[in-house]
Amino acid sequence: MRSIFRQSLAPSKLLVIDDGSTDDSPQVIESSLKDCPFACELIVRNNRGLPATLNQGLESTDGEYFAYLGSDDVWLEDFLAARLTLLQDRPNAVLGYGHAYFIDDQNRVVDCTADWAHYKDGDVKSMLLKTQAPMSPTVMYVRKHLALHRWNEAARLEDYELYLKLSLEGEFAFDPNVLSAWRQHGRNTSWNQDMMLDEHLTALRRVAPGFGLNDQDLDKLITAIRFSRAEDFLRVGEKKRALQLISENLRAPERPRLLKMLRRLIVPYPAVSWWQRRKRNKATARYGRLDV
Repeated sequence: MRSIFRQSLAPSKLLVIDDGSTDDSPQVIESSLKDCPFACELIVRNNRGLPATLNQGLESTDGEYFAYLGSDDVWLEDFLAARLTLLQDRPNAVLGYGHAYFIDDQNRVVDCTADWAHYKDGDVKSMLLKTQAPMSPTVMYVRKHLALHRWNEAARLEDYELYLKLSLEGEFAFDPNVLSAWRQHGRNTSWNQDMMLDEHLTALRRVAPGFGLNDQDLDKLITAIRFSRAEDFLRVGEKKRALQLISENLRAPERPRLLKMLRRLIVPYPAVSWWQRRKRNKATARYGRLDV
């Protein structure tokens, strides 16, 4: 919330929805909103889940654009100004997005998508079909397009299916600057790799007709995705699950990629953990700490 208060371009309204907190969050939020320099509102209600919360936020606000932050997320001070300028210059865009820092519980930058994500500008359908998608705190939506589809309240991974549908409506405008941050901790949904994989594939099956994918095309795509996601399981130390995905989807990979993954399978997890800590420390040395 403080990162929203500090925006160089103030939003027309800040709506905060407490989705069934069981601690003193409503009281803390209400107190913090006294420092909000623009129109704001707090809604406290029973838990309904993130997609339903986002739909309520969309229904309860107006204006040409819509953006949201989860409780883990941060906007750098020029986020809103930069996204507004980007979208005003791109009349065919349905949303604007960019890179994000990953920060820990002490606001140290431990990773950055600019170092590894191959994001695209314009037509992003091929990127999304590989399950590479914008990170939610980097996105500003054009409301008229967002209102056509909204969030699927049955989905556990709130944004991916929406991105697929919006990519059929128009362009994704990409800004290479880093203007957002996503906080890593043990409660992040994205640590549940099996859930994420299942949600990605379920969303793909739902939107396949709109992309012109027949059963054979879809089967080939799913095989490639399942193989590539083995790398994510390796990253979190789930070697048994990674090996299962590799062995079940061997039609997909190029030989160099397969050999690279097999080498990672035989590396002891303590060595992988050491390498990951080293990588995080290097990111902190390069990017520093956010003042939030």
